[in-house]
Amino acid sequence: MEYNVHTLKNGIRILHVPSASAIAHACILVNAGSRDEEDAQMGLAHFIEHLIFKRTEKRNTNQILNRLESVGADLNAYTTKEYTCIHASFLHPYLDRTLELFNDIVFHSTFPEDEIEKEKGVVLDEISSYLDQPEEAINDDFEDILFRGHQFGRNILGTPQTVSGLTKGNIQSFIKNKYRTNQIVIAVLGNYSLAKLVKIAEKYFADIPENSGENLRPVPFVNAPLHQVVDKQISQSHCMLGTQTYSLHHPYKTGLLLLNNLFGGTGMSSTLNLQVREKYGIAYTIESAYSPLSDTGIFAIYFGTDKEKSERALSLINKEIKKLKEKPLTQVQLHKAQNKFIGQIALGEENRIGLIIAMAKSLIDYNQIDSLDTVFAKIRQVSTADMLQIVNEVFDEQKWSSLLFNPVD
Repeated sequence: MEYNVHTLKNGIRILHVPSASAIAHACILVNAGSRDEEDAQMGLAHFIEHLIFKRTEKRNTNQILNRLESVGADLNAYTTKEYTCIHASFLHPYLDRTLELFNDIVFHSTFPEDEIEKEKGVVLDEISSYLDQPEEAINDDFEDILFRGHQFGRNILGTPQTVSGLTKGNIQSFIKNKYRTNQIVIAVLGNYSLAKLVKIAEKYFADIPENSGENLRPVPFVNAPLHQVVDKQISQSHCMLGTQTYSLHHPYKTGLLLLNNLFGGTGMSSTLNLQVREKYGIAYTIESAYSPLSDTGIFAIYFGTDKEKSERALSLINKEIKKLKEKPLTQVQLHKAQNKFIGQIALGEENRIGLIIAMAKSLIDYNQIDSLDTVFAKIRQVSTADMLQIVNEVFDEQKWSSLLFNPVD
């Protein structure tokens, strides 16, 4: 896909992706997330994402929320362990309005004390709601096992104790020290010329003071495997197992993405879904996921099932892993897996807001954006020998940790 990048004097990059659609999509992506928080400030990055919608130097909450919604646009935001993202989808005429609002909420929020205290209650409710969903909570608890002692193990929402203790000073210090201008990308996909986008971007972002630099992040260490069983008052067993693995920059990243998609990824035809759910009717949800991060990665398998079926599910998963090791993929099987993965990626291009966010993230992660042809070529270049090497390195159960939520009366 065609794109252009323009860098403002303060280091903020403007990503321009032309599209003939009447609908445009934009995001502002900041390379700062929960891994950048101090120990006593867990949940701060996510808390800031909430508060930027509350009050700015010239708008109250209602004015912020209505600025785009009043013209039918959609405005939202999210926080990950490495990023904060604000994004919007809107009709073509409202680009200026959208970028002006991005400027206002990201760089001119005032964080009044009354809003801070009120939003603490909202986030505490969010934490409670999250903990009531074991299929969600187990993911964070499992990552805490994998990365115990490191920021990656933290829940993005924080804890009731840390959120209750957050202050306006914490917020302002985090933004000052972590919202680096050279680590910010403003991306727009729409029917605009590069000249028009740059003109509007210059109007709203050129005067932001330069704050370039790198966020110094402790590199995660590899912990010894740990196996935990936690009794909970829930109706089903929930289980996760997996390990730390390849980062965004590892040469086997593409191969593991392909293997994960084949083994337990998107679609009903994955190995785990066919061999555990469809063949034996054991688990309603069974899947694997590979999440590459800047300096590490996570490969994990999740399933939820009746308590009496959990051991059988684990046995079947181990059986499929053993097959991968003892019976390597044939060239025909690999080709089918590549075709499936390529097709899913191509269809994913239709999610335009997801596309522009992914492109902005790629610009931060790699300082470039691969074309679809390049992405597909990388997938095609994965060999059966590569896949076997990845299986042997990643699917080493001796290095895996596990977490089981066990139902109790």
